[in-house]
Order: sequence, then C-alpha cells, then structure tokens
Amino acid sequence: MSEIASIQPSAWEPLTQQFVFRRLLEAFSYPGRVASVARTDAAPVLSLLLATLVDAEIALADPQGLIGADDWRRLGARRAAPEKAHFIVARGDLAPAFEPSLGTLESPERGATVVLQVESLGVGAPLSLSGPGIDGAATLAVGGLDPTWLARRAAWNSAFPLGVDVILVDGTRLAALPRTTRIKFEGGH
Repeated sequence: MSEIASIQPSAWEPLTQQFVFRRLLEAFSYPGRVASVARTDAAPVLSLLLATLVDAEIALADPQGLIGADDWRRLGARRAAPEKAHFIVARGDLAPAFEPSLGTLESPERGATVVLQVESLGVGAPLSLSGPGIDGAATLAVGGLDPTWLARRAAWNSAFPLGVDVILVDGTRLAALPRTTRIKFEGGH
C-alpha cells in the first residue's frame, strides 16, 4: 500500500460528501456492517472520507505518508503528531507505532478517530463483534489487518468513555468500529 491516489474533483462536490457522510453514519450505527461507498467516478474511499471529514480546523496525522502533497494542500488540515491529532490515517497491515489522543473525562469526544487502510473488507480474518448497535453478535472479515491493532485498540478503549474510534477502509467500502464495540479476534493475519 503506497500513497493514496490524488483526491479527484468529484470528492469535493457537496452531493458526494453528503453521500459519504450518510454511509459513515450508517456504519457507526451498525458497527461492523460494511458500507459501500463506490461511485462510478469517485476517488478511493480513503480519499472520499478525508475530503468529507477534514478541513482547516482539523488536526490530521499521517505517520506513514499515505497522503500526497497535493491532497494535503486541498484538505487544508493542520499536520499533527498522532498523539495530538483528531484523525490519524494509517496502514492496517503495519502494527501501530504511536499513541493516539484518548480524550479526557471532561471531553471524551477528543479521542482520535483512526482510519485504517486495509486490503479487504468482507474477506479475510473474522472478527467477532458485540456491543451497542449489534443484535447479539456479528462477524466482520478483514484482510490485511495486523492483529496488534486489535490489542492496542482494546488497551486504548479500556477506560471508557476515553478511547478511539476506528474506521476501516478498503478500495470501495468502509466499516466502523466505535470505542463501545467489543472485538474478539478469531483468525490470523
């Protein structure tokens, strides 16, 4: 996985961003449910997500250099270290080498959102999910996710309401794992 493709002009159109935002809300409402964000002329999901959620008021961390220089300019986001960022973009196949902001008891909403680029959603190692928004239990298959992410996420979210929310993206789809979702890893890489 290398630098994301340049954010295409259609990603900046209000209707596209509204579409992506609705899909993201749906994904957070039903943790682990894969939401398609594919559009015929749109950029990859990671690009669409950034164009939808990030602006000049947002601190964004890109520790692995996934965002190109032109896209940094278009986004207008403030570059930040992961521990200070609102959003962190990272590769799911590499173990995390940072500590994100977990928020505070007075402001738990200041916990970071980690956006992980994975190989595939719906194919790969199964994750067993439970918690709010899930009727009993659900399974989400993810390809290209280093299991270290799951252990670190559990540690980061161990002092609820502090913690991080995670958005998994592949080329055309996304899935959300809010900090309230409990995850059991059922397979290997």
